Amino acid sequence: MKLPEPQLPLTQEARNAFRIFRDRHDAGTRLAEHLQPYAARNTLVLGLARGGVVVAAEVAKVLQAALDVMVVRKLGAPNSRELAIGAVTADGGRYYNEALIRELAIPRAYVERVTGRELTAARRQEDELRERARPNVTGRTVFLIDDGLATGATMIAAARSVQARYPARIVVAVPVAAQAPCEDLQSEADDVICLLKPEPFLAVGLFYQDFAQVADHEVQALLRQAR
Repeated sequence: MKLPEPQLPLTQEARNAFRIFRDRHDAGTRLAEHLQPYAARNTLVLGLARGGVVVAAEVAKVLQAALDVMVVRKLGAPNSRELAIGAVTADGGRYYNEALIRELAIPRAYVERVTGRELTAARRQEDELRERARPNVTGRTVFLIDDGLATGATMIAAARSVQARYPARIVVAVPVAAQAPCEDLQSEADDVICLLKPEPFLAVGLFYQDFAQVADHEVQALLRQAR
């Protein structure tokens, strides 16, 4: 899939990084090179569904680690569903961007309503993707992987969900991200690895030659292959 050239001015760093990854498999292979020093015995690699699982599968393969899926749903603002005011995980973990909620004067009733709707959707999606029980994370080094971070809301929710289950260590790792979420996640994880942090940050997909949507059956196939 050929992506359009960006229309906004880019710094030289962003020009050099633009479409740097062939696809999510390529991004995962490159990311894994930077994660080997963090690997430990009994490491677990969790990919955020759906696209993050493709990246995570390559990381798990290189590190010879267990692979599983983390289902997270973004909570969209009332008039802009793509603007994340928070996120929720299938196991009930959640994150709210309280500053943004106050700035947009979003009623608490809306926040509760969208949380309930997305939690139901996350649990339904997990039921479709998962063929066995959620893995135990207690005492394990856990890598949380996605194909990129724009706001970081889904990754913060994922990190908090894992942290509540007493891992030995959480490492957040992505191929490309905006600067702000990489900084925000420093307080949510033991280590944060963002290979590229271009400014200005336009969209995750602009740094991939192929950023096609990932289907449920592709995620299921990757999980089966890993097992």
